[in-house]
Amino acid sequence: MNGLQAYQRVNTQTSITDADPHKLIQLLYNGAIERLNMAKARMQAKDYEGKGKLITKAIEIIGGLRSFLDFEKGGDLALRLESLYDYMERTLFQANAKNDVAKLDEVVDLLRAIKEGWDGIREEAVGSQQQAV
Repeated sequence: MNGLQAYQRVNTQTSITDADPHKLIQLLYNGAIERLNMAKARMQAKDYEGKGKLITKAIEIIGGLRSFLDFEKGGDLALRLESLYDYMERTLFQANAKNDVAKLDEVVDLLRAIKEGWDGIREEAVGSQQQAV
């Protein structure tokens, strides 16, 4: 492992260790988007093995996001997000099978849109977590 990779791994581990639950979700969105962008580059370079691994990792991250859904508190929003995550996973399987850059871009756009909404509620979410403590 080169020095940059070692630094990035330590930096990521530190970010996760120091993160509140809201920040962890932000990191998951960032991780999925980053891996899909890297998968797109691997796809364009015809590195299909690398592309497949990155798309699989993004699917796992989306599955992790799905596992955080609270259907009791989230109600209809949680149900809609679950459907959207399911759609993203299926779209990524298709993108991987067909080497379809447009499908990767579609999922990245969806993830970015959800992340923007999530970023917008940070103060409210962190404030309610602090009150619960």
